[in-house]
Amino acid sequence: MGRNMKEQNPELINKRIKDAAEALCEDWAGHNRFSGVCMVKCKGHTVFSGAYGFASRAFKIPNKVDTKFDTASITKVFTAAAVLQLVQEKKLKLSDYITQIIDLEGTEISPDVTIEQLLNHTSGIHDDAEEEAGEEYSQLFVTSPNYAIKECRDFLKNFAYKKPNFEPGSDVRYCNCSYVLLGLAIEKITGKGYREYVTENVFRKAGMRNTAFLSMDSINENTAEGYVNLYNEDGEVVGYKKNIYCFPPMGTPDGGAYTTAEDLNLFLSAMQKKILLDDTHAKLLLTPHCPYTREKEWCGIPGLYERNGYAFEFLFLPDGKEPFCIYKDGQNDGVAARFNYYPREDISVTILSNQDCDVWEMTKQIQREIYNTCYSC
Repeated sequence: MGRNMKEQNPELINKRIKDAAEALCEDWAGHNRFSGVCMVKCKGHTVFSGAYGFASRAFKIPNKVDTKFDTASITKVFTAAAVLQLVQEKKLKLSDYITQIIDLEGTEISPDVTIEQLLNHTSGIHDDAEEEAGEEYSQLFVTSPNYAIKECRDFLKNFAYKKPNFEPGSDVRYCNCSYVLLGLAIEKITGKGYREYVTENVFRKAGMRNTAFLSMDSINENTAEGYVNLYNEDGEVVGYKKNIYCFPPMGTPDGGAYTTAEDLNLFLSAMQKKILLDDTHAKLLLTPHCPYTREKEWCGIPGLYERNGYAFEFLFLPDGKEPFCIYKDGQNDGVAARFNYYPREDISVTILSNQDCDVWEMTKQIQREIYNTCYSC
Protein backbone atom coordinates (compact mmCIF):
# COMPACT_ATOMS: atom_id res chain seq x y z
CA MET A 1 0.00 0.00 0.00
CA GLY A 2 2.79 2.39 0.93
CA ARG A 3 4.48 2.27 -2.48
CA ASN A 4 1.26 2.81 -4.46
CA MET A 5 0.17 5.66 -2.20
CA LYS A 6 3.56 7.33 -2.64
CA GLU A 7 3.25 7.22 -6.42
CA GLN A 8 -0.30 8.60 -6.36
CA ASN A 9 -0.16 11.26 -3.68
CA PRO A 10 3.19 12.48 -2.31
CA GLU A 11 1.45 15.23 -0.34
CA LEU A 12 -0.49 12.60 1.58
CA ILE A 13 2.76 10.79 2.32
CA ASN A 14 4.29 13.96 3.76
CA LYS A 15 1.20 14.58 5.85
CA ARG A 16 1.28 11.08 7.30
CA ILE A 17 4.92 11.44 8.28
CA LYS A 18 4.31 14.94 9.68
CA ASP A 19 1.31 13.82 11.72
CA ALA A 20 3.23 10.83 13.10
CA ALA A 21 6.21 12.96 14.13
CA GLU A 22 4.04 15.66 15.68
CA ALA A 23 1.93 13.18 17.66
CA LEU A 24 5.04 11.37 18.86
CA CYS A 25 6.77 14.55 20.07
CA GLU A 26 3.65 15.81 21.82
CA ASP A 27 3.31 12.48 23.59
CA TRP A 28 6.96 12.30 24.61
CA ALA A 29 7.01 15.90 25.78
CA GLY A 30 3.94 15.24 27.89
CA HIS A 31 4.74 11.79 29.27
CA ASN A 32 8.47 11.15 28.81
CA ARG A 33 9.95 14.59 29.54
CA PHE A 34 11.29 15.17 26.05
CA SER A 35 13.10 18.50 25.97
CA GLY A 36 14.52 19.44 22.60
CA VAL A 37 13.84 19.79 18.89
CA CYS A 38 12.54 17.47 16.21
CA MET A 39 12.74 18.22 12.49
CA VAL A 40 11.65 16.11 9.51
CA LYS A 41 12.55 17.04 5.95
CA CYS A 42 11.31 15.42 2.76
CA LYS A 43 13.25 16.20 -0.42
CA GLY A 44 14.75 19.28 1.20
CA HIS A 45 11.47 20.72 2.46
CA THR A 46 10.64 20.87 6.16
CA VAL A 47 7.40 18.95 6.71
CA PHE A 48 7.59 19.13 10.50
CA SER A 49 9.57 21.01 13.11
CA GLY A 50 8.82 21.42 16.78
CA ALA A 51 10.55 22.59 19.94
CA TYR A 52 9.74 21.34 23.43
CA GLY A 53 10.88 21.88 27.00
CA PHE A 54 13.36 24.41 28.29
CA ALA A 55 16.76 25.61 27.13
CA SER A 56 17.14 26.96 30.68
CA ARG A 57 15.04 25.30 33.36
CA ALA A 58 16.01 27.85 35.99
CA PHE A 59 14.68 30.80 33.98
CA LYS A 60 11.99 28.84 32.10
CA ILE A 61 13.43 29.83 28.73
CA PRO A 62 11.85 27.54 26.14
CA ASN A 63 13.72 25.69 23.45
CA LYS A 64 13.21 27.00 19.92
CA VAL A 65 13.62 25.28 16.56
CA ASP A 66 16.86 27.25 16.00
CA THR A 67 18.27 26.63 19.50
CA LYS A 68 21.80 25.23 19.49
CA PHE A 69 22.26 21.82 21.16
CA ASP A 70 25.29 19.83 22.22
CA THR A 71 25.44 16.93 19.78
CA ALA A 72 27.98 14.73 21.63
CA SER A 73 29.39 12.12 19.20
CA ILE A 74 27.68 13.51 16.11
CA THR A 75 30.73 15.81 16.14
CA LYS A 76 32.73 12.86 14.81
CA VAL A 77 31.21 13.22 11.34
CA PHE A 78 32.65 16.74 11.17
CA THR A 79 36.05 15.38 12.16
CA ALA A 80 35.79 12.64 9.53
CA ALA A 81 34.92 15.23 6.88
CA ALA A 82 37.96 17.30 7.86
CA VAL A 83 40.23 14.25 7.61
CA LEU A 84 38.86 13.38 4.18
CA GLN A 85 39.49 16.95 3.02
CA LEU A 86 43.16 16.42 3.83
CA VAL A 87 43.08 13.08 2.00
CA GLN A 88 41.50 14.77 -1.00
CA GLU A 89 44.24 17.42 -0.94
CA LYS A 90 46.85 14.61 -0.82
CA LYS A 91 48.20 15.87 2.49
CA LEU A 92 47.22 12.59 4.10
CA LYS A 93 46.49 9.01 3.06
CA LEU A 94 44.05 6.57 4.63
CA SER A 95 46.87 4.04 4.77
CA ASP A 96 49.18 6.38 6.72
CA TYR A 97 50.17 5.24 10.21
CA ILE A 98 49.15 7.61 12.97
CA THR A 99 52.46 7.16 14.82
CA GLN A 100 54.28 8.51 11.77
CA ILE A 101 52.22 11.71 11.89
CA ILE A 102 52.10 12.57 15.59
CA ASP A 103 54.52 11.81 18.41
CA LEU A 104 53.16 8.88 20.43
CA GLU A 105 56.47 7.58 21.72
CA GLY A 106 56.13 5.74 25.04
CA THR A 107 52.41 5.09 24.57
CA GLU A 108 50.59 1.80 23.87
CA ILE A 109 49.33 3.00 20.48
CA SER A 110 50.44 0.37 17.96
CA PRO A 111 52.68 1.55 15.09
CA ASP A 112 50.36 -0.45 12.81
CA VAL A 113 47.28 1.74 13.44
CA THR A 114 46.22 3.52 10.26
CA ILE A 115 44.08 6.59 9.65
CA GLU A 116 41.38 4.39 8.09
CA GLN A 117 41.28 2.15 11.16
CA LEU A 118 40.82 5.17 13.40
CA LEU A 119 37.98 6.35 11.19
CA ASN A 120 36.08 3.06 11.14
CA HIS A 121 36.78 1.94 14.72
CA THR A 122 38.98 -1.04 13.87
CA SER A 123 42.18 0.35 15.43
CA GLY A 124 41.87 -1.68 18.64
CA ILE A 125 43.16 1.16 20.82
CA HIS A 126 41.79 1.40 24.35
CA ASP A 127 39.24 4.14 25.00
CA ASP A 128 39.35 6.53 27.93
CA ALA A 129 36.03 5.05 29.06
CA GLU A 130 35.10 1.68 27.57
CA GLU A 131 31.40 2.36 27.22
CA GLU A 132 30.80 -0.92 25.38
CA ALA A 133 32.05 -2.62 28.55
CA GLY A 134 29.71 -0.59 30.76
CA GLU A 135 32.10 2.12 31.93
CA GLU A 136 30.59 5.59 32.39
CA TYR A 137 32.36 8.50 30.74
CA SER A 138 31.34 10.94 33.47
CA GLN A 139 33.16 8.84 36.07
CA LEU A 140 36.48 9.93 34.56
CA PHE A 141 35.96 13.34 36.12
CA VAL A 142 35.14 12.28 39.66
CA THR A 143 38.84 12.37 40.62
CA SER A 144 40.19 14.47 37.73
CA PRO A 145 38.71 17.89 36.88
CA ASN A 146 37.03 18.10 33.50
CA TYR A 147 38.41 21.60 32.92
CA ALA A 148 41.90 20.05 32.73
CA ILE A 149 40.94 18.59 29.35
CA LYS A 150 40.55 21.36 26.80
CA GLU A 151 42.88 20.46 23.93
CA CYS A 152 43.34 17.23 21.98
CA ARG A 153 46.65 16.37 23.64
CA ASP A 154 45.08 16.66 27.11
CA PHE A 155 43.18 13.42 26.42
CA LEU A 156 46.26 11.24 25.90
CA LYS A 157 46.89 10.51 29.57
CA ASN A 158 43.44 8.90 29.87
CA PHE A 159 43.81 6.31 27.10
CA ALA A 160 47.13 6.22 25.24
CA TYR A 161 48.97 4.27 27.96
CA LYS A 162 46.38 1.50 28.24
CA LYS A 163 46.86 -1.87 26.56
CA PRO A 164 44.93 -2.17 23.27
CA ASN A 165 41.80 -4.27 23.03
CA PHE A 166 42.91 -6.13 19.89
CA GLU A 167 45.37 -6.02 17.03
CA PRO A 168 44.71 -3.23 14.52
CA GLY A 169 42.29 -4.31 11.82
CA SER A 170 41.28 -7.59 13.46
CA ASP A 171 37.93 -6.53 14.96
CA VAL A 172 35.63 -3.54 15.48
CA ARG A 173 34.90 -1.67 18.72
CA TYR A 174 33.56 1.84 19.04
CA CYS A 175 36.31 4.12 20.31
CA ASN A 176 35.88 7.82 21.06
CA CYS A 177 39.59 8.44 21.46
CA SER A 178 40.44 7.24 17.98
CA TYR A 179 38.94 10.57 16.89
CA VAL A 180 41.11 12.42 19.38
CA LEU A 181 44.12 11.02 17.51
CA LEU A 182 42.57 12.14 14.22
CA GLY A 183 42.19 15.62 15.70
CA LEU A 184 45.86 15.65 16.59
CA ALA A 185 46.69 14.59 13.02
CA ILE A 186 44.61 17.49 11.66
CA GLU A 187 46.51 19.90 13.89
CA LYS A 188 49.90 18.50 12.89
CA ILE A 189 49.21 18.61 9.16
CA THR A 190 47.45 21.99 8.99
CA GLY A 191 49.32 23.86 11.70
CA LYS A 192 45.96 25.03 13.05
CA GLY A 193 44.00 24.09 16.14
CA TYR A 194 41.38 21.41 15.54
CA ARG A 195 38.46 23.71 16.30
CA GLU A 196 39.82 26.49 14.09
CA TYR A 197 40.33 24.18 11.13
CA VAL A 198 36.90 22.52 11.37
CA THR A 199 35.12 25.83 11.90
CA GLU A 200 36.74 27.35 8.80
CA ASN A 201 36.72 24.35 6.49
CA VAL A 202 33.58 22.46 7.51
CA PHE A 203 31.09 24.71 9.32
CA ARG A 204 31.66 27.90 7.33
CA LYS A 205 31.96 26.19 3.94
CA ALA A 206 28.73 24.31 4.56
CA GLY A 207 26.90 27.49 5.61
CA MET A 208 26.42 26.18 9.14
CA ARG A 209 26.21 29.59 10.78
CA ASN A 210 24.65 28.26 13.97
CA THR A 211 27.28 25.59 14.64
CA ALA A 212 30.28 26.17 16.89
CA PHE A 213 32.52 24.82 19.61
CA LEU A 214 31.14 26.55 22.70
CA SER A 215 32.65 26.52 26.15
CA MET A 216 30.41 25.74 29.10
CA ASP A 217 31.71 28.77 31.00
CA SER A 218 31.14 31.28 28.19
CA ILE A 219 28.01 33.31 27.45
CA ASN A 220 26.27 31.44 24.65
CA GLU A 221 23.13 32.92 23.16
CA ASN A 222 20.20 30.73 22.15
CA THR A 223 21.96 27.62 23.47
CA ALA A 224 20.39 24.80 25.45
CA GLU A 225 21.86 23.82 28.80
CA GLY A 226 22.15 20.08 29.46
CA TYR A 227 20.25 18.42 32.30
CA VAL A 228 20.73 15.03 33.93
CA ASN A 229 17.66 13.31 35.34
CA LEU A 230 17.58 12.63 39.09
CA TYR A 231 15.64 9.54 40.18
CA ASN A 232 14.14 8.33 43.43
CA GLU A 233 14.26 4.73 44.69
CA ASP A 234 11.28 3.83 42.52
CA GLY A 235 12.98 5.03 39.35
CA GLU A 236 10.83 8.13 39.06
CA VAL A 237 12.33 11.43 37.89
CA VAL A 238 12.25 13.83 40.83
CA GLY A 239 14.56 16.59 39.62
CA TYR A 240 17.50 17.60 37.47
CA LYS A 241 21.10 18.73 37.69
CA LYS A 242 23.28 20.46 35.12
CA ASN A 243 25.80 18.31 33.28
CA ILE A 244 28.69 20.79 33.56
CA TYR A 245 30.98 18.32 35.39
CA CYS A 246 30.24 15.28 33.21
CA PHE A 247 32.59 15.84 30.25
CA PRO A 248 35.17 18.33 28.94
CA PRO A 249 34.01 21.95 28.98
CA MET A 250 34.46 22.49 25.24
CA GLY A 251 33.94 20.33 22.19
CA THR A 252 36.80 18.27 20.81
CA PRO A 253 37.21 15.86 17.85
CA ASP A 254 35.18 13.09 19.47
CA GLY A 255 32.22 15.16 20.64
CA GLY A 256 30.71 18.35 21.96
CA ALA A 257 30.05 20.64 18.97
CA TYR A 258 26.85 22.65 19.28
CA THR A 259 24.52 22.84 16.32
CA THR A 260 20.90 23.12 15.22
CA ALA A 261 18.62 20.68 13.44
CA GLU A 262 18.73 22.88 10.33
CA ASP A 263 22.53 23.02 10.33
CA LEU A 264 22.84 19.24 10.47
CA ASN A 265 20.77 19.11 7.30
CA LEU A 266 23.01 21.78 5.77
CA PHE A 267 26.01 19.56 6.48
CA LEU A 268 24.40 16.65 4.64
CA SER A 269 23.40 18.96 1.77
CA ALA A 270 26.97 20.25 1.52
CA MET A 271 28.14 16.66 1.13
CA GLN A 272 25.56 15.89 -1.53
CA LYS A 273 26.36 19.08 -3.46
CA LYS A 274 30.13 18.39 -3.26
CA ILE A 275 30.77 21.64 -1.38
CA LEU A 276 32.91 20.04 1.32
CA LEU A 277 34.32 17.10 -0.62
CA ASP A 278 34.44 15.95 -4.23
CA ASP A 279 32.28 13.03 -5.35
CA THR A 280 34.87 10.36 -4.60
CA HIS A 281 35.57 11.50 -1.05
CA ALA A 282 31.97 12.38 -0.22
CA LYS A 283 31.06 8.78 -1.08
CA LEU A 284 33.77 7.61 1.30
CA LEU A 285 31.98 9.39 4.13
CA LEU A 286 28.62 7.85 3.22
CA THR A 287 29.66 4.30 2.28
CA PRO A 288 30.42 1.45 4.74
CA HIS A 289 34.05 0.38 4.90
CA CYS A 290 34.22 -1.81 7.97
CA PRO A 291 34.50 -5.55 7.23
CA TYR A 292 32.90 -6.48 10.56
CA THR A 293 29.18 -6.51 11.17
CA ARG A 294 27.06 -7.33 14.17
CA GLU A 295 23.59 -7.97 12.95
CA LYS A 296 20.77 -6.73 15.11
CA GLU A 297 17.24 -6.92 13.75
CA TRP A 298 15.52 -3.59 13.60
CA CYS A 299 11.97 -3.40 15.03
CA GLY A 300 10.94 -6.79 13.69
CA ILE A 301 11.21 -6.02 9.98
CA PRO A 302 12.90 -8.90 8.12
CA GLY A 303 15.96 -7.95 6.12
CA LEU A 304 16.69 -4.78 8.08
CA TYR A 305 19.50 -5.01 10.58
CA GLU A 306 21.87 -2.65 12.30
CA ARG A 307 25.33 -2.83 10.82
CA ASN A 308 27.95 -2.12 13.43
CA GLY A 309 30.48 -1.43 10.76
CA TYR A 310 31.27 2.13 10.01
CA ALA A 311 31.33 4.47 7.01
CA PHE A 312 33.86 6.75 8.60
CA GLU A 313 31.39 7.39 11.43
CA PHE A 314 27.95 7.11 9.83
CA LEU A 315 26.21 3.78 10.42
CA PHE A 316 23.74 1.90 8.22
CA LEU A 317 20.52 -0.03 8.19
CA PRO A 318 20.84 -2.02 4.95
CA ASP A 319 17.87 -2.88 2.75
CA GLY A 320 19.05 -5.02 -0.11
CA LYS A 321 21.80 -3.41 -2.17
CA GLU A 322 21.20 0.14 -0.93
CA PRO A 323 21.07 1.39 2.66
CA PHE A 324 17.57 2.00 3.96
CA CYS A 325 18.96 4.43 6.51
CA ILE A 326 22.24 6.25 7.17
CA TYR A 327 22.50 7.60 10.68
CA LYS A 328 24.64 9.00 13.46
CA ASP A 329 23.81 9.52 17.11
CA GLY A 330 25.37 11.02 20.20
CA GLN A 331 24.91 10.68 23.93
CA ASN A 332 26.39 12.10 27.09
CA ASP A 333 24.87 12.82 30.48
CA GLY A 334 22.12 15.33 29.74
CA VAL A 335 22.67 15.12 25.96
CA ALA A 336 20.94 12.92 23.38
CA ALA A 337 21.00 13.41 19.61
CA ARG A 338 20.10 11.45 16.50
CA PHE A 339 20.34 12.27 12.80
CA ASN A 340 18.80 9.82 10.30
CA TYR A 341 18.78 10.00 6.51
CA TYR A 342 16.80 7.78 4.13
CA PRO A 343 18.56 8.18 0.77
CA ARG A 344 16.03 6.54 -1.56
CA GLU A 345 13.23 8.83 -0.44
CA ASP A 346 15.47 11.82 0.47
CA ILE A 347 14.01 12.09 3.97
CA SER A 348 15.86 13.20 7.10
CA VAL A 349 14.86 13.00 10.75
CA THR A 350 16.73 15.06 13.35
CA ILE A 351 16.10 14.86 17.09
CA LEU A 352 18.23 16.89 19.51
CA SER A 353 17.63 16.81 23.27
CA ASN A 354 19.19 18.70 26.18
CA GLN A 355 17.95 16.24 28.78
CA ASP A 356 18.33 12.50 29.36
CA CYS A 357 15.87 11.08 26.83
CA ASP A 358 15.49 7.95 24.72
CA VAL A 359 15.72 9.67 21.36
CA TRP A 360 16.52 6.25 19.86
CA GLU A 361 13.04 4.97 20.62
CA MET A 362 11.55 8.22 19.37
CA THR A 363 13.43 7.91 16.10
CA LYS A 364 12.43 4.26 15.68
CA GLN A 365 8.77 5.18 15.95
CA ILE A 366 9.06 7.85 13.26
CA GLN A 367 11.21 5.50 11.21
CA ARG A 368 8.53 2.82 11.39
CA GLU A 369 6.04 5.25 9.87
CA ILE A 370 8.51 6.17 7.11
CA TYR A 371 9.11 2.50 6.34
CA ASN A 372 5.45 1.54 6.32
CA THR A 373 4.49 4.58 4.25
CA CYS A 374 7.30 4.75 1.71
CA TYR A 375 9.01 1.36 1.55
CA SER A 376 6.57 -1.46 2.32
CA CYS A 377 4.59 -2.80 -0.62
